Amino acid sequence: MRLTVFSPSGAVEDGLALQRALERLRGLGFDARRDRAAMARQQRFAGSDDARLAAIHRVADEAPSVAMATRGGYGLTRLLDSIAWKKLARSVQRGTRWVGLSDFTALQLGLLAHTGAGSWAGPCALEGFGRTDAAGGVDDVTAACFAEAMRGELEAVGFRTDAGLDGLAVRGTLWGSNLAMLCSLLGTPHMPKVRGGVLFVEDVNEHPYRIERMLLQLLQAGVLAAQKAVVLGAFDAWAPSPNDRGYGLKTVVAHLRSRLKVPVLTGLPFGHVPTKVTLPVGARVTLAVQGRQAFIGWGHG
Repeated sequence: MRLTVFSPSGAVEDGLALQRALERLRGLGFDARRDRAAMARQQRFAGSDDARLAAIHRVADEAPSVAMATRGGYGLTRLLDSIAWKKLARSVQRGTRWVGLSDFTALQLGLLAHTGAGSWAGPCALEGFGRTDAAGGVDDVTAACFAEAMRGELEAVGFRTDAGLDGLAVRGTLWGSNLAMLCSLLGTPHMPKVRGGVLFVEDVNEHPYRIERMLLQLLQAGVLAAQKAVVLGAFDAWAPSPNDRGYGLKTVVAHLRSRLKVPVLTGLPFGHVPTKVTLPVGARVTLAVQGRQAFIGWGHG
């Protein structure tokens, strides 16, 4: 399977890490190559806006089996009004799986909003496959889940969630990913209008009060109440404040549940963490809970 890594957002700081990622992806059986502009840089970006837009369109025209972002950061918001969404949708029809997370959420949700085409929330090349062994290397679960998803073999993922949801079973469109990027799309034409969906969110370097504020923004905008379930992934790399006095992520979840009749699940292994699943954004899925074991399944239909 041809896999192309490209840089639509932040600049790649470490070329050796990118080469390491390519070698590891080849070890998983992919014909992994990098786009010719993957190492470009202008300020904090992976090249100028025009260069990054051209890279996205170039990859769409080439239609590899997998189009993987090198990293997140920031930059796609600048490009959303100029992306040729139908071109990307045609690449999906030809078999391309667009994969990434973080800033890449903007492209994924824009693609869903404008064309209904799906993509995959999963590892970026650098954070998923480019780390040194001293930093943990490649997580086996992440690598296996990603490879199976790209080969069309993955049909479901499971995770342990909170008690009290046993027997839950809903079906809807799976969508979401990075919470900050999701909120940034509110009020724009790039925000999908999904009702009766299964919304999943994650974030990094955001204190719980900021996470709560963004979740309440989605609640007050009517987004959360329109879903059949909200699934929370990882919210990591934040530092507690002396002002917290016991306030934390559990407080956020409890407050959200007190305001929302839609079930809120925790524990999804997805986000800016070493161990993550790969999820089909835009697919019809079934979310079911047995005891404390939750399953998100999509099969081939």
